[in-house]
Amino acid sequence: MIQNNNRTSRFQFITTLGIIALFCSCGSKEEDKKNSAAPEKKTYATMALQMRQISGNVQLPGVMQPFQFVQLFPKISGFVKTVAVDRGSVVRQGQLLITLEAPEVEQQVAAAKQKYLQADAIYVNSKDRYRRLLETSLTPGTISPYDLEAAASKKQGDSATAQGELANFKAQETMRNYLTVTAPFDGVITERNVHPGALAGPGAQNAKPMLVLQQLSKLRLVVDIPEQYATQVKVGDKVHYKANSLPGQDFTGEVSRSSQSLSSNYRSETIEIDVDNGDNLFKPGMFAEVILPTSGSANAFVVPKSAVVTTTERKYVVAVKNSIAKWVDLSEGNQSKDSTEIFVNLSNGDQVITNASYRIKDGEKINE
Repeated sequence: MIQNNNRTSRFQFITTLGIIALFCSCGSKEEDKKNSAAPEKKTYATMALQMRQISGNVQLPGVMQPFQFVQLFPKISGFVKTVAVDRGSVVRQGQLLITLEAPEVEQQVAAAKQKYLQADAIYVNSKDRYRRLLETSLTPGTISPYDLEAAASKKQGDSATAQGELANFKAQETMRNYLTVTAPFDGVITERNVHPGALAGPGAQNAKPMLVLQQLSKLRLVVDIPEQYATQVKVGDKVHYKANSLPGQDFTGEVSRSSQSLSSNYRSETIEIDVDNGDNLFKPGMFAEVILPTSGSANAFVVPKSAVVTTTERKYVVAVKNSIAKWVDLSEGNQSKDSTEIFVNLSNGDQVITNASYRIKDGEKINE
């Protein structure tokens, strides 16, 4: 009887321990679930905005262009008689390049000359007659006032006719001068598209020029500056540039001129750098990398690049005020290795998150 009681007591004790262990296990699992379900509070680093600027350099592509460039077309129609130059010819200002022939133009010049000589002879005769009548009229009663006035009117009319024929003759001579094409400046013929016997004339659609002349002793290095740097580069600024086809060589120059306006297509300002090419080192069409000095903007805030959030729709920083996040749109200025200038509707001392991301929602409570 005593053994049975001992067995019963032992069984009840083991059962009680099992129930206690089961409750402890369930409580531990529920606590783990509660702990895993609790959101982790992330802390963000912030900084106070201060206005300053980033001075440095910006590297932009440029292209070499001839300082002067002209496509030579014929002023009047004619057959090519002679071509005194070819591609690559070095020419001087005023040098004869092409001669055209047009017999009808020569005939028009001759006809205009004959008309002028005829009109001039009539004028000389009427002028002499008026002079004689004027001298005779000094004797009272010899010449009537009407005859004298008529002679004076005829002299003036003949003079006007002679002057008109002279103007026509000079115009025809000018047209004849267009049969010879001369170089408007010193340079090199870079393209030739005509040969003797060819018919050349103005007004042809999509016609190629007879010759292309370029000044190569001096070039223009043309660079398009993005809008954000347009106000920071000025005429006279020193620049450095490297030609892609001349590796290892550095060149210096200065900004010679600026368009003073932004292109509506590319939102950029065009500047030019004069390049002395007396040794023929550069050629038009060469690409170059130009390093321009930038002064930065005194109205910009400087923040780490990690503070700027860029999405497909906008670019912004996350400002923090009273522990609440606020998206503030911006535009960027100069940049350095790890910092960037921003233009934003905030004030000195305002707090922004330096490790911002698109996951931070507008209006979210922030733990600084």
